[in-house]
Amino acid sequence: MIISKTPLRMSFMGGGSDLPSFYRQHGGLVISTAIDKYVFVNVNPKFDDGVRVSYSVTETVGSAKEVAHPLVRASCAQLGIAGGLEITSIADIPASGTGLGSSSSFTVGLLHALSAYQGAYMAADDLARGACHIEIDVCGEPIGKQDQYAAAFGGLNAIEFHPNDTVTVTPVVCDPAAQQRFEESILVFYTGRTRSASNILKQQSEKSASNTATIASLQTMVSLAQDFLNYLRAGNTDILGEILHEGWVLKRGLSQGITDEAIDGFYERARAEGATGGKLLGAGGGGFLMIYAPPERHEAITRALSDLRRIDMPFAREGSKIIFYQPPVRKAAAPKRAERVLELT
Repeated sequence: MIISKTPLRMSFMGGGSDLPSFYRQHGGLVISTAIDKYVFVNVNPKFDDGVRVSYSVTETVGSAKEVAHPLVRASCAQLGIAGGLEITSIADIPASGTGLGSSSSFTVGLLHALSAYQGAYMAADDLARGACHIEIDVCGEPIGKQDQYAAAFGGLNAIEFHPNDTVTVTPVVCDPAAQQRFEESILVFYTGRTRSASNILKQQSEKSASNTATIASLQTMVSLAQDFLNYLRAGNTDILGEILHEGWVLKRGLSQGITDEAIDGFYERARAEGATGGKLLGAGGGGFLMIYAPPERHEAITRALSDLRRIDMPFAREGSKIIFYQPPVRKAAAPKRAERVLELT
């Protein structure tokens, strides 16, 4: 049995600049952190050559190529796994479409568990690149690359996306007291709604390739991400909320469906109680609303948003890891029977 544990993520600045349609022309930058909420993937030998996969539904099929779940099917194909195993997954926040990068965390964790099942080691960069290939190239999802790298590497990072398709992950180094103030200024509320990011990101991807206004907005968002990073490194956490607000105003204009009247109402109620900034996590449309405010204003903001569920999301330092490793016992190949040589005399 193999069990992997892979964090979800919270993205602060630069979301959208990780789409290939944008970064291949202009480069991208995202500031994000892994959070203390996880996806667990369990891989176990099956008594026969079939495959059993259990997630929101359970599949039992004759081989890996018959699995309906596209990420599982593609991951098995990438690693050359034909069958003979069971795969199950659970998550601390099980609903998809919440803006925490759950699909990418699942893919990273699945690759990690499957490679360990084969007795092989995959480094964080290999996990992230492999997950990107599966989700974007094989399964055709119109998504970016930030979630896979956040899940694989863990920690608070600046993630750069280069025009040649390479990615650089740089941990954010700042005074520990400043990082603590930063983390303690964040509140997260569940809006009660989930959504498919694909439609929103598909619109955004198409516009970021040729729409002049969208390209200009994303370039400004990358510049704001750099400012955010510089101020965080310098320990100036008070101004970060204002930068988040400016980035959220720009993001709302990237495509339809990112926000609506209800979500804007929640955000403005928080601002009226002292919040300096915030954003919907992920592509938008629902999921979790992140608010940035001085800690002394948190109680008042929580009361103002009492119709939403507040969720604590501490930062996580570690990326995907194997937390249980008991590899399958593989039978050694039977020695070939020596042929008797008859010497005729």
